[in-house]
Amino acid sequence: MKVLVLTGPESSGKSWLAAELQQRFGGIRVDEYVRWFIEQNPRDTTLADIPKIARGQLAWEDQARTQQPDLLILDTHLLSNILWSQTLFGDCPAWIEQALLARRYDLHLLLSPEQVEWMDDGQRCQPELSERQAFFEQTLRWLQDHDQPVQVLQGGWAERRALALDAVTHLLAS
Repeated sequence: MKVLVLTGPESSGKSWLAAELQQRFGGIRVDEYVRWFIEQNPRDTTLADIPKIARGQLAWEDQARTQQPDLLILDTHLLSNILWSQTLFGDCPAWIEQALLARRYDLHLLLSPEQVEWMDDGQRCQPELSERQAFFEQTLRWLQDHDQPVQVLQGGWAERRALALDAVTHLLAS
């Protein structure tokens, strides 16, 4: 089983690309638990919600892992929970990073916020490119600091799709 993570700032194409990759390669796709959580709890998210969101994301990921697909596509993983918790609340429970580091991921496709427009969907909160760029840089720094396999995807939608298809083709061949 190869485990692929799409990561990066909001509105950079993670969910769209996860669906594109699943359509092309099959496998199982795990969506963002936090989106479901926010829909079920229509209020401002708090620091106390972060552990529930992280556990929910892990449960969805674990359920998919038990099926042992050739390709597991994660629309996000705990790194987003960590960075959003730090961004919004200035803190994050330490166990979340420990849980993230205890898992194996074969490739992270990190999507740049540049060259694509921010789209408001009612849950997003970083319309400024500078905010999304800072989140991108935090993500890249964490992945590099923890020796995680990462490939940055930039460009417009078509270029991102082509780069991702190529990356997953190589991942599955390895």
